[in-house]
This record gives sequence, C-alpha cells and structure tokens, in this order.
Amino acid sequence: MNDIFATLESEVRSYCRTWPTVFDRASGSYLYDQDGTAYLDFFAGAGALNYGHNNPVLKRKLLEYIERDGVTHGLDQSTVAKGEFLKSFQKNVLERRGLNYKVQFPGPTGTNSVESALKLVRKITGRESIISFTNAFHGMTLGSLSVTGNSMKRGGAGIPLVHATPMPYDDYFDGQVPDFLYFEKMLEDSGSGLNEPAAVIVETLQGEGGINSSRPEWLRGLYDLCQKHGMLMIVDDVQMGCGRTGPFFSFEEAGIQPDIVCLSKSIGGYGLPLALTLIKPEHDVWEPGEHNGTFRGNNPAFVTATEALEQYWSDDALEKSTIAKGERIGAVLDEIVAEHGGAIAKGRGLARGIGFDDLNVAGKVSKAAFDRKLLVETSGPSSEVLKLMPPLTISDDELEKGLQIIRDSVRSVLA
Repeated sequence: MNDIFATLESEVRSYCRTWPTVFDRASGSYLYDQDGTAYLDFFAGAGALNYGHNNPVLKRKLLEYIERDGVTHGLDQSTVAKGEFLKSFQKNVLERRGLNYKVQFPGPTGTNSVESALKLVRKITGRESIISFTNAFHGMTLGSLSVTGNSMKRGGAGIPLVHATPMPYDDYFDGQVPDFLYFEKMLEDSGSGLNEPAAVIVETLQGEGGINSSRPEWLRGLYDLCQKHGMLMIVDDVQMGCGRTGPFFSFEEAGIQPDIVCLSKSIGGYGLPLALTLIKPEHDVWEPGEHNGTFRGNNPAFVTATEALEQYWSDDALEKSTIAKGERIGAVLDEIVAEHGGAIAKGRGLARGIGFDDLNVAGKVSKAAFDRKLLVETSGPSSEVLKLMPPLTISDDELEKGLQIIRDSVRSVLA
C-alpha cells in the first residue's frame, strides 16, 4: 500500500515521512499500524486529540447522533446540536471563569479562526497593521501566514506578506532587555515609521515555534500596552487551549481577558473539525454573512464537543491532572538535561519540550523514539526542539512508558 502514497499523493506530505508506516486503528493513547503494531502517541494530532483517540464516551454520543439522522451539515443554521453546545460552553467554560464572549463559528480549522480575527480587528479599528511576535505560528492561509514567523512557511505564500510587523517574544533577548522596550519606543516615537496597529496577536505558549512559554507578567504587560495604545489583543489558543497547559484557556494564569480568542483543534473533542472565534460583545460588529464558510457548522463536532465539555470541564479534575502530569514530564526532562548537557527543558502543562544546542539532535531523537514505538515530533525554527504533547487523558503508566522511551532515545543519540 505504501506505493500509492508515493505515486499519487503530493510531495507536500510531511508527517508520513517522519513516521513511515501505515496506520489503521487508534484507541486512547495508542495508534496501531496495519500489521497491528502499537505506537504510543505523544503527538495527539498536533493537539487536536486532547481526550485521546476514539474516546469511548464521545464516540457513543456521536454514534447515537448519526444513527438518529441528526443534522450533519447545516452551515450556520440553528440546530439542536449547536444550541446544546453553546449552552454547555457558556455554563462550563465562560461562566465558570467569569468571561463574557460572543461565539463565532468561522470555518472548521484554526487558520479560519485567525483569519476572521484579523478581519474583525481591522473592521473595528479602521487600522490595517497587526503586531505579531518572533517565532509565531498562526496558520497557513495568507492572513495567518502574514503574522507567522517561520521563513520556510512564509516563503510558500509566493507573494509579499504585508500589513504585519513582528516584535520580540518574551525572553527573545535572553533577559538582557526590559520587556517591550523596543515595542513601546516604536509606538511612542512619531518618527519610528510603525503604522498604528489594529491589534496584537499572540500565543501564550508557542508550540510550532519551539515550546516557548511566556511569563504571566509578560502577558499582563502586553495587555496593559494594548489598553494604553488602543490596540486589541488576540490570543491564538488553537493549539494551547482546551486544557493543554492545564486551565481551559492558556491565558488564565495571567489573569487577562483578551478581546478575541481563537480556538480549534481539540474544541471538537473527538478530532472532528471545528473552530471558534470568541469576541467581546462590544466588538461583535460583523454584518450578517460578512465572514462565512460552507463548513462552519459541523454538527457532529458540536455533539462530541458538548460531551467533552460535560465530561471534562464541569469540574477541575482534568486541569489538576494535566498540571500534575506536566510536572512529572518536566522533572524527567530536567533529569535528561542534567545528564547530557547542551539542552534546555521547556514548556508547561502537557506542552513540553527539550531544546538541543545541536540542531540535528531533536530529529534523530524523534526517529529513535519511533523505532521504539513512540510518536513524538519536533518544532522550532530549525526543528531543534523535541516536542512532547501526549493526550491529557494519558494514564500514569502510559506516561512513564513514554518518558522511558524518551530517556533511552536521547541516550542512544548522544551516547
């Protein structure tokens, strides 16, 4: 079967090159190839499978919905499934956190949410320029690419990416420069040439950029800067939301309330495509149909999303578990770094990584882990970070098994 992928599928494919086998089944924290070989998953669909593969509770609700001929495709029509999702989201997410947002369904993927946010802040403010941050990743469509840092991904656009200006992310200068010294100077200097920004867009923890975690005080400083200069704040929580860092939203620890929040990946619960753009009510100035998409109302995803919220976000058990498991990973990564040197442990919650000084090491460790039946990817501008993102529902035994494979893989590469 491998031949059909090589002969018919585009050269753009990537993950299948990293993990050269043909997968057939998936359950919980494991993927199984066509020969039945089990692979422990520390990738979790790039963050789309926070509750594991084919989560049985979510699967039951989905099968029941399909069996009764529930609406599958509904554009933005009102449906029972959508109404139940909105009620659950309001109860389990917004009200529990004292947040007040309108919910937009922009299209089924994270980049759809980012595109809608960029359009909306420009409509609200009448300004064009967006501030993004070094090593950011926000998606692969043109607007999202304009606020993305990676030169290879930007190069794929084929046209100049304009109306966005990058600023240094937290600790970009290794703590040698006060936060926002450059940014604020540019904003306040009438000779700087900086176009008046409509908004900033930021990930509180950069996943694709290399597991770069911002400090709560840095985020609060950025929020204050936005307030001071009339800029809106967009938090891209596509990969780090839905509990990946512990709390449902990655910005909760900072105590801020962004103007707009982008969600996708695990919001659908089961890995089904779904995205939300959360908008403070005073900013919801859209005209009907001004931003739309054929697949923005994915009703089967509403069903599994609702059940995920009811099962995992009606209390704080998953949040506490995620933080505890994340601390366990952090402790093991610290041990690995201490043993080998030339590396740094990064991240928070269940978004963790090891950054290696030697840019070739992370890729070799990923391959060694695959040979030991563990799926783990790399990230960072030079793929220099080994990126660990297991399902939030992973068991303690599965976590320890994966961490031992990481230990063994690093040792095999650096021996």
